[in-house]
Amino acid sequence: MILTVTLNAALDLTYRVPHLVPHASHRVREVTERPGGKGLNVARVLGALGFRTTVTGFAGGETGRTLRALLAADGDRGSGGSGDGPGAAGTGEGSGSAAGTGGGSTAVTDALVEVAGPTRRTVGVVDESTGDTTQLNEPGPHISPEEWEGFLTAYRGLLEQDVEVVALCGSLPPGVPVGAYAALVRETRTAGVPVLLDTSGEPLRRGLAARPDLVKPNADELAGITGTAEPLRAARAAQRRGARAVAASLGADGMLLVTQDGAWSAAVPERLAGNPTGAGDSAVAGLLSGLAEDLPWPERLARAVALSAATVRAPVAGEFDAQTYARMLPSVRVRGAETP
Repeated sequence: MILTVTLNAALDLTYRVPHLVPHASHRVREVTERPGGKGLNVARVLGALGFRTTVTGFAGGETGRTLRALLAADGDRGSGGSGDGPGAAGTGEGSGSAAGTGGGSTAVTDALVEVAGPTRRTVGVVDESTGDTTQLNEPGPHISPEEWEGFLTAYRGLLEQDVEVVALCGSLPPGVPVGAYAALVRETRTAGVPVLLDTSGEPLRRGLAARPDLVKPNADELAGITGTAEPLRAARAAQRRGARAVAASLGADGMLLVTQDGAWSAAVPERLAGNPTGAGDSAVAGLLSGLAEDLPWPERLARAVALSAATVRAPVAGEFDAQTYARMLPSVRVRGAETP
């Protein structure tokens, strides 16, 4: 089982308008409502790939009940999956098969912890004339010390199950200690489970010191915690601060991966128009699935980059276009990265 943690889960609303104009009224052409937050997006992609995945974090209020109902409905639609994983992915050199393109999807298990405050909402407004998205994110519910301790107890219980890898994803809701991810990294490592950390700012800085197996910032987040804008130098600096490996999203330029075994960069051969929301979450799903299958690092990177590109062609976060993924995976260019 893969476990994803989303402490600041959200109900994602996506509005599509013909053309977004500041200070103007707009007629919305389409509204999409989905369970959201980085870890939930990761889990839904993993489920579509056929991996057995459990989600935890906080959910509360009417918004939280709606989120959980939508998550259950997704599971009902995807209950025909085998749950055995997708098999080997391509290496980026034209061989291999695309994970998730055969077989059914697998339901995501809900292990969210109930809290008193209402789950936040996020609103993405898609300008159909340009494909650009404007994102509005609420801060999330206030978590009491008792609720945080209750979550820690539940988390320790989940780690006693057959967890192969954990992903700690996203922002912290108000009231959660800034060192929360560092504490969860330590809990996970004590349980002997590999852990990926995908957050930013001070939670990322503190989380590094707990020595996560992999962190996945974007280039700006990486620069913010290391003080250097050159991605390879910044990734090496993050390793010195505690990360065993660093996967840095570079936007349209793909991804950089720096590990104890080597460094690689990867990109797709063409730039795809569409909605980039959730592309980084799909990349995390690719890295996690490759870790669960014990693939070589370059193959994990190729899968992550292909999934990220395929997500741009999907209408909402937490989904990817399977045909685009199958087409992109064999063409991903994985190259060794030079040490600066």
